[in-house]
Amino acid sequence: MSVLKSTKAVVLLLFVLFGSTEATTLTIKLDNDAGVTLVGAISRWDADGNPRQKVDPNAKINQPRVDAKAKRAAPGRWVFDDLPHGRYDLVILTGERVRVEGFDYPPVLEFDPFFPPDVKTTNEARELITDDIKKARHYENKVDPLALGGDEKTVRVLMMLLRDLPTSYTPGAGTLRFEVWQYTWNYGAWVKERRTRVLHRVILPVAELRQWTWAWDARLGGIVVADKPVTLEYRLPDAAALKKLPGLRPY
Repeated sequence: MSVLKSTKAVVLLLFVLFGSTEATTLTIKLDNDAGVTLVGAISRWDADGNPRQKVDPNAKINQPRVDAKAKRAAPGRWVFDDLPHGRYDLVILTGERVRVEGFDYPPVLEFDPFFPPDVKTTNEARELITDDIKKARHYENKVDPLALGGDEKTVRVLMMLLRDLPTSYTPGAGTLRFEVWQYTWNYGAWVKERRTRVLHRVILPVAELRQWTWAWDARLGGIVVADKPVTLEYRLPDAAALKKLPGLRPY
C-alpha cells in the first residue's frame, strides 16, 4: 500500500470513529486528585445516538474502556492533547475502588435529540415513572433510577440494575448493568419504550462488587470538544460528597 493510500485509510478511519479528523486540547483542572490513577474520555455515541462500540461482556470496573487518556501535566492538571472533535463523557478512577463517571441522555428512538446531562423533569413525571419502575418485575433484585431528565413528551432515565443474589447461571457472581431507559407520554400516561441504551454490563464476584463505589456525575458528561481548547474545572468528590451522587456504593 502506498503512503498516500495509507494516509487516506487513516483519515477515513478517524472520520468513521469521530465524525471529524480535527482535534484540540481538553484540560481538566482536577481538585483533590491525590490517588487518581486514570482520567479517561469516552466517545459513546455517534451523531444519531448509536453506540460507537459494542458493550463488552468482560468489562472490568477497574479497567474502563476509554477512547483517550489524559496525562497528568501537574498536580491538579490533567490534559488530553489532540482529542478528536466530538462529544465525550469523562471517567475518573482512584486506587480506593472509586469510579466517577459522566453521562448524558442519548436518543433511544430514531430521530430523537440528545438531552444534556443537566436537563430536568417535573416532579409529577418523576413520581409516576419511578413508581412504574418500582412496581415492575425485574430479574435484578436492585433496580434503581439514578437520574431522570427530559421534556413534556419524553423522559430518559439513567438506570442501575444489580443482581447480587445467588443464581445457578453465575454461582458466586453478581451482575451489574447501567442503561438509559426512555418513557414517552402516550394517551395520558408515561409508557416505557422497549428499546434501551446500554452503557455498561459487568459480571464479577459479589464480594468484590460490594467493595466498589461507582458514582455518576452529570458534570462530567456530554462535553463537546470542537474548534477551541476546552477547560473543565472539577473537584473529585470526597467520601461525604460521594454519598450525594447516584450509583453503586459499598454495602
